[in-house]
Amino acid sequence: MIQVVTFTFNPVQENTYVLTNEKREALIIDPGCYFSAEERTLQNYLQEGNFTPVQLINTHCHFDHVFGNDFIAKKYNLELYIHPQEEVLLQFAPASVVGYGLSFTNYTGKLHYLNAGDTIRLGSDELKVLLTPGHSPGSISLYCAAQNFVIGGDVLFKGSIGRADLPGSNAGQLAQSIRTQLYTLPDETIIYPGHGEPTTIGYEKKHNPFVKA
Repeated sequence: MIQVVTFTFNPVQENTYVLTNEKREALIIDPGCYFSAEERTLQNYLQEGNFTPVQLINTHCHFDHVFGNDFIAKKYNLELYIHPQEEVLLQFAPASVVGYGLSFTNYTGKLHYLNAGDTIRLGSDELKVLLTPGHSPGSISLYCAAQNFVIGGDVLFKGSIGRADLPGSNAGQLAQSIRTQLYTLPDETIIYPGHGEPTTIGYEKKHNPFVKA
């Protein structure tokens, strides 16, 4: 059974997710740790829980979701999994933060590609890859049907949706992704978003002012 733990990191308050199981394996999604203290926080959690990271995934490659990729990859000898359409955003990430007065070491290791319908396994547990573009060209969401949750990146938030005014974004595509990929999930499905608190599919279908069911 998967346990979901959330860390909120970096100046943009991004949610980093660590999924663990009873075998003490860990799946790290969107490591946004920017400051050294944040890296230590994540490292200490894994060490104290005796967890072994087994996979590193980005739901999408905007800078706030990739700050910690290089640290995690080198520390735990992992390679990065993304949708192929996110590779350009990953390469552009360091340049995109210059205007904010920030800089970071980008991941430059081997890439593995995830596509719609792929299955990610953490021990005996499974997450299905949903293609949910719009906020970014190759944004993915990770759906665990057995436990009724989805790691949604910056697609759908509590009472809001992801930005669609960024390079490579598309408002119509984002709305379509929400309606066809997320709103079709059971109402009780918990959404763990890239920013802010969790919500449920049922709540957003009823209350989200940006995308109606």
